[in-house]
Amino acid sequence: MADRPNIVLIMTDEMRGDCMGFAGHPDVKTPYLDTLASQGVYFPHAYSSCPTCVPARAILHTGLSQRHTGKVGYQDGVDWNYGCTMAGELAKAGYYTQCVGKMHVHPLRNYLGFHNVELHDGYLHEYRFAGVDHYGNQTYADDYFYWLKEQLGASADVTDSGMDCNGWTARPWPYEEKYHPTNWVASRSIDFLRRRDPRQPFFLMASFVRPHAPYDAPQWYFDLYKDKDLRPPFRGDWDDQEFLRQKGRTFNNCTGPLDPELIRQQQIGYYACITHVDHQIGRLLMALTEHRLMDNTVILFTSDHGEMLSDHGWDRKSLPYEGSARIPMLIWGPEKYVGPGGRVDESLVELRDVMPTCLDLAGAPIPAHLDGQSMLHGVDRQWLHGEHTFWVNNASSQFIVTTRDKFIWFSQRNEEQYFDLEKDPHETHNAIHDPEYQDRIAELRHLLAQALKDSEEGYSDGEHLIPGRTPVDCLSNVRDRNCPENF
Repeated sequence: MADRPNIVLIMTDEMRGDCMGFAGHPDVKTPYLDTLASQGVYFPHAYSSCPTCVPARAILHTGLSQRHTGKVGYQDGVDWNYGCTMAGELAKAGYYTQCVGKMHVHPLRNYLGFHNVELHDGYLHEYRFAGVDHYGNQTYADDYFYWLKEQLGASADVTDSGMDCNGWTARPWPYEEKYHPTNWVASRSIDFLRRRDPRQPFFLMASFVRPHAPYDAPQWYFDLYKDKDLRPPFRGDWDDQEFLRQKGRTFNNCTGPLDPELIRQQQIGYYACITHVDHQIGRLLMALTEHRLMDNTVILFTSDHGEMLSDHGWDRKSLPYEGSARIPMLIWGPEKYVGPGGRVDESLVELRDVMPTCLDLAGAPIPAHLDGQSMLHGVDRQWLHGEHTFWVNNASSQFIVTTRDKFIWFSQRNEEQYFDLEKDPHETHNAIHDPEYQDRIAELRHLLAQALKDSEEGYSDGEHLIPGRTPVDCLSNVRDRNCPENF
């Protein structure tokens, strides 16, 4: 056990892959994440293949693709009955497993193999509606909300600021900073270090809800950005300006705001939440240092998906574009565990790779049925199939992404897009009809047809894509998820 590292998985929600100083963002300040990235291994080609909370986290916890988790869209209220999970396998290997923060599973207190969970999922409408069973209601089952009401009274809530959990409005946190959910996750994670059995290696997942809306960081973080000249959202020759004009006045819509000042306010709030999370990660790093754990601890950092942040007129996630699907990914740790630090790994990686990486670090067997690969030795993946059901504007998508380009197919309306990510990293030009790319587009289209050959929805016959089929959020013919031997 003494030769096996502790593993700390730090996760954010809805953080774009470009939103770190180390990643080259001109505005966002992330000194602690930049430290980990500059001293560790940074993966610039990291993606979420089904970019919303529920399907992305299913991929993370099982090491499977979205086609094998059965979750290809967002749907609450569906039981998570996976027989082989990241925390469960680490527990079998002798690790004590603790999660603090967001799980977003069903039922809410489903531990997915963790020994203990201190839960905060953020504001979830599905578990707040009138008629929800008492034990399944967030105000009772969510540990942060239960604690907040103990501290500030029965009516206290994260909505007291008036900010919506899926909106683009922003304003500072109305209470003392110590009551913010970002601080709570860091504080409870630090307290776990005090309470742990020092004779046993641990797996700690510190899972922050921010920078997911509501954009409500404490005032200091808003002040950091309010006077800055911020980079404007990216625009392209394919943007649907008419759709933005129709929807851009609705505060919780899938488009960004129509008003430029509201776009700026969202950027300020979003970046403020990122720096707030970064500073709380700094608290956790200092606690690990004080507990003399940094010499035998490996830290992984990632997010479940990104945020469009008004790029191309869109907001939130679910879409195949870089703002939504590209995520941060880095590994920091002593060289004996992760190899030389201060390097960039150009491998194409995905959330499914986190579980096998953690098992590899633990010296535990990696189940043969996993779709992910350990990131410790370079991932051998030339292309990645991603997708997401999206009912607005018939925008359910399938995509193939590589380290240099991306092919997108909107199955309902049979529309295609192609982006040369090396020349056009912000997807400003849809090159689907450009003559010089036609051979490459045909190659990627064929890869997608092959990936969807056995799809329940009938998207492909293995050679050709078949438009007009009805998308689903959850597959029904997925092989038995309780019996990985069947994969």
